[in-house]
Amino acid sequence: MEKYIDIFIQGYKGYAGYLWNEITNPHLSNYFYWLIGVSLFFFLLEVARPWRKDQPRFRQDFWLDFFYMFFNFFLFSLIIYNAASDVIVNLFNDFLGVFGIENLIAIQVDAWPVWGQLLGLFVLRDFIQWNTHRLLHRVPFLWEFHKVHHSVRQMGFAAHLRYHWMENVVYRVLEYIPLAMIGFGIDDFFVVHLFTLAVGHFNHSNFTIKLGPLKYILNNPQMHIWHHAKAWPQEHRYGVNFGLTLSIWDYLFKTDYIPYDGQNIELGFEGVETFPQTFIGQSLHGLPFNKPDNKGNTPQLPAE
Repeated sequence: MEKYIDIFIQGYKGYAGYLWNEITNPHLSNYFYWLIGVSLFFFLLEVARPWRKDQPRFRQDFWLDFFYMFFNFFLFSLIIYNAASDVIVNLFNDFLGVFGIENLIAIQVDAWPVWGQLLGLFVLRDFIQWNTHRLLHRVPFLWEFHKVHHSVRQMGFAAHLRYHWMENVVYRVLEYIPLAMIGFGIDDFFVVHLFTLAVGHFNHSNFTIKLGPLKYILNNPQMHIWHHAKAWPQEHRYGVNFGLTLSIWDYLFKTDYIPYDGQNIELGFEGVETFPQTFIGQSLHGLPFNKPDNKGNTPQLPAE
């Protein structure tokens, strides 16, 4: 037990040191300032060439979503996630050690060229995330957490990172084993994280550009707006367009849906009007002690 307490404490110290260094020492691989820079870039695109021209520049909940960006990327890790995940990873590895398993690596990728490692990590991770995203829509208790992301009523780049802190846990847990089995760490390859950040901002932005054939590969605002539609078709009652960075998975597995230009469709879900509007209220939503009231103020999955 003392070992894990020490890992927990060191996890706090290590991440606090990392975050302080990121803030005080700008450098080329500094994710803190890249997040600010990429966000500013898409904000300026929305100002210069808005897709929905009648939408305010500082749209509804803009500052809430802006806070979510820093909370989900940095503050949540500082508060608990980094230290707790270090303990869990060590517990898992010690459990494997009981059976004589020293590591999970089944495929060695060290000998691959750098571009092959980058591409392999990107494609595999995106496919795992696509499947995880579908689970968030199909499993009722996970959907309650995911409603935070779907509570956006006016779309903009910062909505990309409005999501419940439990999604960090769900995605990282489901990513860990398959990526570990081929020798990838989920924090590897800065350029992959930066690229997915930029595409995620683009997907949610109030900005549009014609991608041509690339729309079948990369997610985009015209496609992702339908994922946030308040009403989904009966044949896709759990949702559509689940791609995070790549759109190709939706086309391959027939979950794509773009019936027409969704520029001004209504966003949200049934009952979004009564959904918590504050960060604290949304962060507590879906937890076991925070059940829906008898007036039904926590809406359910789309009906059959």
